[in-house]
Amino acid sequence: MLQFEVHHDGAPARDIDLSGAYLFGQDGIPMRAEISAQDGLILCEKRPGGASGLALLWDAGQAGRLLLPTCRLPDRDKPYNLSLELARAQTMRIAQKREDWGLFDYADAEALNAEYDVVRGKLIAALKARGPDASALADDALLAGLALGERMSLYHADIFINRRKAAGGGAMRMAFGCTADLSCAAPACQERLRETFDFLSIPMPWKQIEPKERTYEYDRIDAWTAWAARNRKAVHAGPLLSFHPTHLPDWLYLWENDYDALREMVYEHIQRTVKRYEKSVHYWKVVCGIHASNDFNLTFEQLMELTRMTCQLVKKASPRSMAIIEMVMPWSEYYARNQRSIPLLLYADMAVQSGVKFDAFGLQFCTGAPVDGHYLRDLLQISSMLDEFVVFGKPLHITACQAPSDVTPDATDAWSGQADVAKAGHWHLPWTQRLQAEWLQAFYRIGMSKPFVESICWRDLSDSLSHYIPHGGLLDGNNEPKLAYKELRNFKASLLSDRLVVMNQQRRGQST
Repeated sequence: MLQFEVHHDGAPARDIDLSGAYLFGQDGIPMRAEISAQDGLILCEKRPGGASGLALLWDAGQAGRLLLPTCRLPDRDKPYNLSLELARAQTMRIAQKREDWGLFDYADAEALNAEYDVVRGKLIAALKARGPDASALADDALLAGLALGERMSLYHADIFINRRKAAGGGAMRMAFGCTADLSCAAPACQERLRETFDFLSIPMPWKQIEPKERTYEYDRIDAWTAWAARNRKAVHAGPLLSFHPTHLPDWLYLWENDYDALREMVYEHIQRTVKRYEKSVHYWKVVCGIHASNDFNLTFEQLMELTRMTCQLVKKASPRSMAIIEMVMPWSEYYARNQRSIPLLLYADMAVQSGVKFDAFGLQFCTGAPVDGHYLRDLLQISSMLDEFVVFGKPLHITACQAPSDVTPDATDAWSGQADVAKAGHWHLPWTQRLQAEWLQAFYRIGMSKPFVESICWRDLSDSLSHYIPHGGLLDGNNEPKLAYKELRNFKASLLSDRLVVMNQQRRGQST
């Protein structure tokens, strides 16, 4: 059993929030466990043996309220100090990324390296102390470590953005997109989409396409594909298959215990839809999140077979388009609750190793709702997660990202106003329009800095329409631009300006 003592303000903590908490083992894979809190202690009873770590939502002062992991620790009777283990884990991650990113090779990174020595000194002081004093010193070390992790992530991002700019040509290509709302096509929203974004992501929920068996409704999708064609916007469409309840038609559950019939239904649906839009769609999100949401209780082999079949079908029916395998919940928290699912990185590795015919991965990063996969992570964790995809040798598209701009209830979000934004964490301070804009800019800088990332898509454009994350749109309820929209527009304009400068320099070099 793992035990952690928790101190707040020099005394054992009375209220310990375990929302979103989970244990993880080797390679960060979550594991099943019973996690409870009593008398200032967190008790973790697990089934498998071996070292494990705890990830939980933690108030880190000025850094914000973030979902943070400890290191992996062996079982023992004596409780670990939670603050100390969180600070130790953050310091370890910083040391690892300094090596991975080669920050010792940059002269102007001396300040970051000196700051690491300060963080390490704070951790050593905490290790020498005992009880509440150790917790207070560890909290200080953690705050310093989180601040350093953010600065390191953005410093590394700027280096590689500048490299992409200097390389010019194809290296500079980075497409920014936004998701269309099938329920509304307000002219004000369409104008914002036209003036700012390179591509349009059009949802294709099976539940809306075929609400009754053999009854098809494509009108709203037709309208958006026609709009994209008129405005010369590339189209990313899908997912074609997702096991999320909002995607699957109710009648499909009649075959939840008949895999062969289910597979045949999936085959017919994808074949029909791809054939209809093969000339309009440039990128197909073929499957989405089937590694995480598995209401049909399919086996590992069946999930991989569906992935293989659907990708092969799309590549055959629309050979000129790109097939994307889209994934959700990057840290795989769902696996701690549902053992019939597949950890994300294992699923991605199996897709590559088993010869599935696809062109790229897609990955979602949405935060702002107190549910698995949507608790807030710090920038160093986000950058490190993106780095995990280097080994697969496939391009990566960030198919959805989003953060809130307010903490008040939002009646038109995916939870009908029941999602408490504050319980999902916050970045430095409770969410505001300014913080949403700053988070967007930081996230896009990190995403663009990865050479294998080819596009970034904001999930919802407006709060006036049905949307996912509370207050997560780039426009407010009156379809007026928020600060985040202006930040994105300015960021894109600066990239286009830099691209023109590089192209002119290359032309002058060629002429001489």
